[in-house]
Amino acid sequence: MTEPRLLRDTRASYDAMAPDYEEYVRGDLDAKPLDRAMLAAFAGGVRSTGGGRVADVGCGTGRVAAHLSSLGLDVFGVDLSPGMLAVARNAYPDLRFHEGSMTDLDLPDGALGGLVAWYSLIHVEPEHVPGVLAEFHRVLAPGGRLLLAFQVGDEPLRLTEAFGRAVALDFHRWSPDRLAGLLMEAGFGVEARLLREAYATESTPQACLLARKPAGT
Repeated sequence: MTEPRLLRDTRASYDAMAPDYEEYVRGDLDAKPLDRAMLAAFAGGVRSTGGGRVADVGCGTGRVAAHLSSLGLDVFGVDLSPGMLAVARNAYPDLRFHEGSMTDLDLPDGALGGLVAWYSLIHVEPEHVPGVLAEFHRVLAPGGRLLLAFQVGDEPLRLTEAFGRAVALDFHRWSPDRLAGLLMEAGFGVEARLLREAYATESTPQACLLARKPAGT
């Protein structure tokens, strides 16, 4: 089966810029208290229902997985890019990182207590997002938490250069209401929303959605 071009382009782009990207994002959560608050709320929700394994899907260089681990979660990372995973494994040797795609996670039904997609769902074409959310719903246990982070807006962004390297990356921005609607259609209950203004290093407002797979489903 031929791999979709989107996956090939996204993998190749992040492979190309992995070392520079790690330096760019290193320590970025330190200056983002609202983002840390949403990650803490997610972690508290996972712990409140008995814990369980947590997947950071689209984990990149592993900084969010490491932050969640510091909050007491049993977390592992999944990413398309071998280059990003190599950086993550070097930076956080005590954590587990696996190559994979959010469109087809190599996990059994109900295997996770929580799942984070921190600025990774943004690379999925909007028409395929419902299928990805259905996959997230499948791998979460009843009561499991889901946290999404994304840029807010209507127009996608296409990058052909980053850190002086040629890339082919699409960033799909979302209205929080629209994405919340898709979450509910996928069977999730939305528990909290964060909409914040852009920090100095950002060009658009940013948002997080915290959702839960209902118990008994």
